[in-house]
Formats: sequence, C-alpha cells, structure tokens
Amino acid sequence: MADSRIRILVVDDHTLFRRGLTALLARDDALEVVGDAGDAGEALRKVEALAPDLILLDNHLPGVNGVDAVPALLAAAPGVKVLMLTVSEDEADLAAALRGKAHGYLLKTIEGDALSAAIRRVMRGEHVIADEMTGKLVAAFRDASAGTPAAPPAAPASPLQALSPRETEILRAIAGGASNKEIARSLAIAESTVKVHVQHLLRKLDVGSRVQLAVIAHEHRLR
Repeated sequence: MADSRIRILVVDDHTLFRRGLTALLARDDALEVVGDAGDAGEALRKVEALAPDLILLDNHLPGVNGVDAVPALLAAAPGVKVLMLTVSEDEADLAAALRGKAHGYLLKTIEGDALSAAIRRVMRGEHVIADEMTGKLVAAFRDASAGTPAAPPAAPASPLQALSPRETEILRAIAGGASNKEIARSLAIAESTVKVHVQHLLRKLDVGSRVQLAVIAHEHRLR
C-alpha cells in the first residue's frame, strides 16, 4: 500500500542526478520519493512541508555542506532519518556526518539494490556505512581521540567489562575495520562463529550496528 512506503526526500545540487535517483528508487514498490531539493535551505523547507521518513543527502551542496546541515534537518523533523549519499571519501566529512547524528554514510558508487537495502536497514534503526569508508572511520576516531586530553582515572564501570575475552578480541578487530571473514581467518575460527559473537556484542552493548560497536571501542580506547 502506498501509505506504508518509505517516504524519501532527495537532496543533491545536480538536477540530472536527482531525477536519475528518483527513477531508480521508483523501481522499488516500498520506496516513494516525495520531493527533492538542490541545497540545504530548500531541503529545510521541504522537510518541514513534506515530513519525509528519510533524507538522502549529498555533501557538496552550494552554501552549506550536507554534513553541516544534518543537525538542522534532524531538528526540523524529529524522527526523520538522514542518510548521506555522496562522492566524498574524506574522513573529515565522514566524522562530521557521524557527529551530526547522520544515520549512515554511503558513496554514489553504490548499486541500486544495495541502496534500497541500506534505506531499509536505516529505517529499522541500524546505522550503515560504505565498506570503502570503514578504515577511514577508524582513522577519524583515532585522530579525534589523539587530540582529546586524557580522562581522569576515576570513571564509571565500563560496559566492556561484561564481555568475554573472545568478545573483546572480536570487538577490537571490528574497531580496526576487519570483516567477519578476516576476523575468522585471524582467529582460526568459523565465520559463522564470528557472526554469533557479533550478535552477542550488539546485544550486550545495546547497539544496532558494527559502526556503533567501533565507536564504543574507540571511546573506551580499545585497540
């Protein structure tokens, strides 16, 4: 039914790209593009008027970059999801998007089916990030932590204390950008076993994605 579709606002400064993306998403009956915008100001007006479920947001926009507009867009429509879709592979842009509470960061090289799947994952409450950006995510958090003064020794109990040694080992590997297959190979265990451990980590740390696991690992200096 039309009213059960995921309502999407496309924000990109290239008219042809917006039209092409709209046509691509129209192939999926679960998705509906309800509007588009060419800059952050227009996006703010459209998000207030149209109340989309999700915004596909480019970074290189005239005036205000997409990553800088994320907080304002979220404030304009509480509950809306913001998914970056950009050509920028700059780790600073990635870090800015995550600090602004974007729900994902994808590159425009993504295939149509993968984009549709990512949109569904975001609407389920997950965070998504392009595989090509995983290593840069690690670098961004490493740089951020390097410039932060050391915390005083007295601190609340770490949620990592609830993890088993194996789970801690796998969390450290995730923070380093390793895939399940790479973790399985390095630890000489089955990939299916790694997947089980990852599910345990998600449950114990009360998060919904590997990106959030990596963030927690870096926040607690787990490397």
